[in-house]
Amino acid sequence: MQYIAPGATLGVMGGGQLGRMFAHAAQQMGYFTAVLDADADSPAGLIAHHHVRSGYLDEAGLAELARHSAAITTEFENVPAQALAALAKTRPVAPGAAAVAVCQDRAAEKAHFVSCGVPCAPHALIETAGHLAGIDVSLLPGILKTARLGYDGKGQVRVRTREELAAAWAELKQAPCVLEKMLPLAYEVSVIVARGHDGQVVHFPLQQNLHRDGILAVTQVPSPDLTPPVQQRAIEAAETIASALKYVGVLCVEFFVLADGSVVANEMAPRPHNSGHYSIDACDVSQFDLQVRAMTGTPLVAPRLHSPAVMLNLLGDLWFRHGDTEVAPPWDRILALPGTHLHLYGKASARPGRKMGHLTITGAMAQQARDTALAACDLLGLERF
Repeated sequence: MQYIAPGATLGVMGGGQLGRMFAHAAQQMGYFTAVLDADADSPAGLIAHHHVRSGYLDEAGLAELARHSAAITTEFENVPAQALAALAKTRPVAPGAAAVAVCQDRAAEKAHFVSCGVPCAPHALIETAGHLAGIDVSLLPGILKTARLGYDGKGQVRVRTREELAAAWAELKQAPCVLEKMLPLAYEVSVIVARGHDGQVVHFPLQQNLHRDGILAVTQVPSPDLTPPVQQRAIEAAETIASALKYVGVLCVEFFVLADGSVVANEMAPRPHNSGHYSIDACDVSQFDLQVRAMTGTPLVAPRLHSPAVMLNLLGDLWFRHGDTEVAPPWDRILALPGTHLHLYGKASARPGRKMGHLTITGAMAQQARDTALAACDLLGLERF
């Protein structure tokens, strides 16, 4: 991999908020940017130097993105792997199609964890009625998840009995699924690593995450419940997973920490992650800076947390707190709180469940950031944590 210097154009597949924040980081470092997304109003497309308006598998669109770009990345795990493979014939692509393909399929993902010696929840693949009938009852209660195209709680159903499992599989249109045993969860953490073409790996501090309805609601850094053994096991597991994939780029691995202190891999995302957005304001190098560095062959540096932080996810529900009319939250009152950093994603309209932005609160000490974040929750009408 030859170093790609500022002044070149970097391409990204996908025009959502992750692509937007990648483009901001790249532009700050002196790169031009190109985005492929069919939506004329996509958040990343609106701020990129070039916006290729086409589908992910459109040959002409892929060729145009390649013409603009010295290297290409993805902002979304469900960009077709075959599109990345096509682009890789003429341009460096990071992460590569093979690694992304593993992350796109829960069964392949679980198999990869197992092959790496990383514990994951007991599970079984359900593709046929025979698989369904043969499920070991010890996996219940569990969570039935579609093997592909699931994120933010979509394509997931909790089941307690064989009858509920059969009904859930029918509800999911008998798509290939993975049934995961529900485990006694103490808390959730994620590890974000960046790995370069030369195999160098760096990581952020562990993030402790709180999900509501399958969507990330709150991230706290440093993790208030983390112990040194849990930290070591999670970091070693994430680095092993990335290295075994020969991964290049930013990878997030989510872990469950169980009541007995054991660490279990949940899932991974081949891109910067919602739980790492705090790094823009609380670290000297953000996850998006490392995404740019990894794809351009720029040396990676270990990020340092300079401020404890809490991140609150801002969903479209906040715009409809007082009825059916869309009303923006009181940002002036939020921004009057010390250490608040508001990031809105440039989406034209709000709707319930839609990620509209995030709010990062930094402080000199973790308790200060937490107290301010709780005050922000009260102003926004968010449930406290």
